[in-house]
Amino acid sequence: MRVAFAGKGGSGKTTLSALFARHLARSGAPVVAIDGDINQHLAYALGLEEEEFFAAPPLSARAGEIKDYLRGTNPRIPSRDAMVKTTPPGRGSRLLRLLEEDEVHSHHVQAVGGVPLMVTGAFDETDLGVACYHSKLGAVELYLNHLVDGPGEYVVVDMTAGADAFASGLFTRFDMTFLVVEPTRKSVSVYRQYRDHAAEFGIPIAIVGNKVTGKDDLAFLRAQVGDDLLAHCVQSSYVRAQEQGHGHGELEPHNTRTLDRLRSAVDARPKNWAAFQRQAVEFHLRNATAWADDATGQDLTAQVDPDFRHGPEALAAVA
Repeated sequence: MRVAFAGKGGSGKTTLSALFARHLARSGAPVVAIDGDINQHLAYALGLEEEEFFAAPPLSARAGEIKDYLRGTNPRIPSRDAMVKTTPPGRGSRLLRLLEEDEVHSHHVQAVGGVPLMVTGAFDETDLGVACYHSKLGAVELYLNHLVDGPGEYVVVDMTAGADAFASGLFTRFDMTFLVVEPTRKSVSVYRQYRDHAAEFGIPIAIVGNKVTGKDDLAFLRAQVGDDLLAHCVQSSYVRAQEQGHGHGELEPHNTRTLDRLRSAVDARPKNWAAFQRQAVEFHLRNATAWADDATGQDLTAQVDPDFRHGPEALAAVA
């Protein structure tokens, strides 16, 4: 199952992404965490020390090699230059299984705090004035487009902050999006933007209240987000200790139960591969018309394979 954490900057979405990924990993579940936020702090939230180096190359650094691998023998994609971030898989494309020895996982995964992690890559000086951060997220979108994840397998993505997460089709690649909301008007405002955009495309979201200090905070959240509020986290001395560099103790029982509720909500979601592929094709056609045809000099609508059926069926066909 693919899980995204989104929310206003500073709401705690990176912290919750890390807590949830660790919670899954400690249960023995196969999980990959992906840092898709421009600030690239997920490794530190998982336990990487400030002086330590994340050695695995970022996904954006090897986007060309990843494209070459994923396009495989698909005759509709003649080269890496013809493959854009929204290109959907078709017959002949290489599909990925979680944490297998392939061109993506073997190069880009590094364990941090017991969690296999991939990073998108930081926005650096060479990007200033010539690129947007969503160009780096293209490799994540391609990864999710070509991944066939099974029951009890998880991909946890820390998304970029705010409604900017809707600047690409990446937001449609998840089985569940948890929107982290603080008991403040600004955070609720981001929730309303996200809720309205998600509803337009039938994207399932649930609200996780964060930094709740008492009954008044909880009442405020319930009044503002209603039934979308799935669970909440109370202020955490454990998290604060982790952030200060002395990670002792255990997460508070209430917050642990919240993580259990999040997992239950994810596991209860039915997997709809037909809808997943349909949305991939829809956003690819949108991008082809908006910019990708001009950028590549090709008609990218021809990349859509109408007879391709994503999911376990596609894996069985390859086998």
